[in-house]
Order: sequence, then C-alpha cells, then structure tokens
Amino acid sequence: MQISGLHTAVITPFHANGEVDVDAMRRILDIQLAGGVDGVVVTGSTGEAATLSLAEREQLWRIAVEHCAGRITVTAGVGTNDTRSTIENAKAAQAAGIDALLIVSPYYNKPTQAGLLAHFGAVHDAVTIPQILYNVPGRTGQNLSAQTQLAIAEACPNIIATKEASANLEQMSEIIAHAPDHFALLAGDDVLALPTIACGGRGVIAVISNYFPRTYGALIRAALQDDVPTARELQDALLPYFAANFIETNPLPVKYIMHKLGHCANVLRLPLVPVTAASAAALDEIVATIDDSRLVQ
Repeated sequence: MQISGLHTAVITPFHANGEVDVDAMRRILDIQLAGGVDGVVVTGSTGEAATLSLAEREQLWRIAVEHCAGRITVTAGVGTNDTRSTIENAKAAQAAGIDALLIVSPYYNKPTQAGLLAHFGAVHDAVTIPQILYNVPGRTGQNLSAQTQLAIAEACPNIIATKEASANLEQMSEIIAHAPDHFALLAGDDVLALPTIACGGRGVIAVISNYFPRTYGALIRAALQDDVPTARELQDALLPYFAANFIETNPLPVKYIMHKLGHCANVLRLPLVPVTAASAAALDEIVATIDDSRLVQ
C-alpha cells in the first residue's frame, strides 16, 4: 500500500451528555466522501482520541469502515504512551477492518531514540496492516529524529509513511531524501503541506479539510501535479482558515466551526473545553466566509 493525497483527521462528535454522536459521525464522513478526499483518519488528535475508551474507538472504526465502504482509505489513530496498549488498539483496529494505522510517538514517558525504535518495531510486528508514524513533538514532548524514522522505515516494511508535524522542513527533507521506496512523508501541518510537497512529500493529514475538503483537496492535487500557480493561489486564499484552526488548541476551533456550520454539537471532553467567547467571536467572522465551492469548480 502506498499513501498519498489528502487525508482528513476528522473530529469526533459528541452529544450534550458526552456520548459519541453516531449520526453526526456519519454526516461528517459524508462531507469527506462528497468532498473527494483520499482518506480519513479517525481517532487521531483532532478526534480527541486520548479521551476515548477502546470500546468507543472500536465503535468509531467500525462506523467509518462500514460507511466509507472501500471508497477512500480509513486510517485509525491507535497510539498511546504505552506499547502494550498501543498494540491492543492496533489489533482491535485491524479486526475492525481498518486500512491503516496512525501511531503517535509515546508521550509523557520521553523514551530514548532507541526506545522509540523498539516501540514502533513491537507494534509493527504485532499486526499485518500498513502503519504510519506520527511525529508531533509539540504534543509528545520529544522529536522522533530523521535518523530514527529512517531506521524504522528500513526495519519495518509495513510502516509505509510518516505524518511529520515537527514543522521542521530540514528534517522532513532529510527523511524524503533518504527514505526507502515504500516510505512516504505526509505533512502534519496544514499550512506547510505545499512546501512539504515541493520538497518531495506525498500529501497531508489535515484539519482544515473537515470543512474545506474540496478546496484544500484542490490545493493538494495541484501541488502534487507541480501546478504551483494554482496551489499558491489556493494557499493564499486559505491562510485565514489555517490560522483560525489554531487560534486555540486543536481541535477546539475546528469543532466550534463544524458546530456553527450545523454538523455537530460544540461538545468536547475534559480536560478540553470550548473556545473562549473572544475566540468564538473571531471564529464567527471566519465561519461567515466558509464556502467549499467558492474557490474551486
């Protein structure tokens, strides 16, 4: 399996009582299918995975697999701060019919690079479906170095990509330059997808495409086709939305935006809380301008 293009890290909608809103989840998946994305990532950081039980994760995975029905790639976020629980999640996701796994670097423990290599190797050997590394130092407290990622890629043939959210183009370029043929680099920051693809990246796992799948998808396709003028035009048009998604911690802003667009309740699980009134006012101005058919035909 090779992975490329636009993959949306979808939010997890909740009812007012905090339970998973299954109907809203299906609607959100329909937005992605209609928007022409290449895949969705369920139970990632944007999906508030750290607050979900394994039973809830399994429910969401099965919904996504059944609803998408092979039309797009369905990737499950399964990483935790513990190798054993990550393996448990990975096995459950494979049993649910998931296409690929997104595995975040273990957080809090701060393992050495040797420990990270051992962790990803153990998960790799426990399941048979494709896997994607997820390097996000801002959340894990530790960078998964280029050297370690390349060593993992060489040792683990079912690890097919990395989601690079280090915002370090030098590191990303080093990975791209030396990666084995089976190993792709996907941008992990929406605003950096264009320069990442220009450096040889093959796509992005994105937040903005929760509500701009067609427009952001057009940007990614243009970048992958070396249509720089079109990609730059769309990049410039989307700059205010890139900034809006991170006015507070992700996924607070995108969930508020999706709520205001009528797709879900503005409910998060503690320790996450809704955006402040000041942020909501700023986001309301952004929401009023969202039209996913305006910038692309």
